[in-house]
Amino acid sequence: QLQLVESGGGLAQPGGSLRLSCTASVNLDVYAIGWFRQAPGKEREGVSCISSRGGATNYSDSVKGRFTISRDNAKNTVHLQMNSLKPEDTAVYYCHVAGLDYWGQGTQVTVSS
Repeated sequence: QLQLVESGGGLAQPGGSLRLSCTASVNLDVYAIGWFRQAPGKEREGVSCISSRGGATNYSDSVKGRFTISRDNAKNTVHLQMNSLKPEDTAVYYCHVAGLDYWGQGTQVTVSS
């Protein structure tokens, strides 16, 4: 049974960094994986996605140049390296398996001084 577990969230200062991980219980190397986030009172929005083999990536304008998505299919894990964090990055971050429309439980990221 598929399970997605996000980790790495927490509290960071503005300008700081966090690295999120999304680990699957099964091999997902045929699926694109995305990271989404939802801030309080706002709709869930796409942040970044990566193709099944990692050859193609995409980022929202709000994180482009600051976040980097990567994947290690041997470890069934997708990472989101978040640098130069801003208070507006505060949200619950979710990973999503595109072809299965399956969501993880989310991890909270709070950027505050």
